[in-house]
Amino acid sequence: MTQPLTFTPADDGLWEQYDQLAARAYGHPIGDITHLRQHADLEVAVRGGRVVAGGLGLLVDQYFGGAPVPSACLGDGCVAPEERGDHLAADMAAERLRPLIERGAVISAIVTSSTGYARRLGYEAPAGVFAWSVATDDLKRSFASEDFEVEHGLTGEAEALQRDLARQWNGPVHRPTWWTRWKQEKSNLTTYCFARPGHPTAGLLSLATKRHERHGMSLVVHDFWAASQPTAGAMLAFLGRHNTRARTITFRRGALPPYPMLLHGLRHHRTTAEAWHPWMLRILDVPEAIRLRGWPADLTTAVPVEIENETGGWGRWMLQVKAGAAEIVPTHVDGQVSFTRRQLAVWYAGGYRSTTSARMAGVHAVSERALATLVRSTTEFEPWLPDHF
Repeated sequence: MTQPLTFTPADDGLWEQYDQLAARAYGHPIGDITHLRQHADLEVAVRGGRVVAGGLGLLVDQYFGGAPVPSACLGDGCVAPEERGDHLAADMAAERLRPLIERGAVISAIVTSSTGYARRLGYEAPAGVFAWSVATDDLKRSFASEDFEVEHGLTGEAEALQRDLARQWNGPVHRPTWWTRWKQEKSNLTTYCFARPGHPTAGLLSLATKRHERHGMSLVVHDFWAASQPTAGAMLAFLGRHNTRARTITFRRGALPPYPMLLHGLRHHRTTAEAWHPWMLRILDVPEAIRLRGWPADLTTAVPVEIENETGGWGRWMLQVKAGAAEIVPTHVDGQVSFTRRQLAVWYAGGYRSTTSARMAGVHAVSERALATLVRSTTEFEPWLPDHF
């Protein structure tokens, strides 16, 4: 007879069990299970005294529309190979979210290669995610450092710059005080700051190096934050100066912001892009997620929408935006635009950059004007999540 399954927060013993299970399920040790122990929740499924599934959860803010929104970021989840096939992952996800929702999470983010499983739970990818590789010599020939000075090491001013720049995108994590140290220790990062003489820090670059098997080193960029186009150019030129030791510069998946700096700056466009599994977003509490998000200050509108709920039904809502704030309330008015749960997440993140992209994603609208207004309301900033968890 199969023993019953129970879900529970992990104590010290169950945490150690899950560490061992994750190494078996993934095929290699998962360092973050140790590194994040002081900062993350761990929920596990137990059968017969053995941990058979689980995953970490972080309650952090993510920026949307320039405002921090409490998010349940799920990472390092797995199910024992012998337990797979019975939808335990979906049940486990609900248990992982529960304590984070109780603590205030209104949205949730996940990074997974199992996108079909995540979509069944209401998550969707707002944007593609790529890793980029470019020859170091090409960077050296194409970009100039102008008069920027480079300082080795992370400063408080650079951390403040990162937080300010993160607000200009939809998705970046508002990094808690422990976040940077965790990143640096687990990846052995080297950090550089960029500024013109006598001016505030304008750029932050962090990278990891590894000795090459035969000569030189491999170099991977983890953080690339620039306040201006000249700053970004100076940072790329600095990377180009590694050409005597590193043949290629790799920007880790999602690390390079989605602006066309390389495309417009390289003399010879010989980059390589590798697609990775995307970050995915889910709206947990529609009214609160709408209220807490930032909105365009110059937009005043009221649009009736229909939104799919978690049971597959549809609710009628009135979205009202005014003076940089918004609310969504139940209504009896027929919706002019209809969002599934997944489409709502993409729209919320500014993933539909035009009415064409929204319609091609399956968004139904009886009013082109209403759809255009909704698209405009969330596309002031682009979706980008450079943080990993």
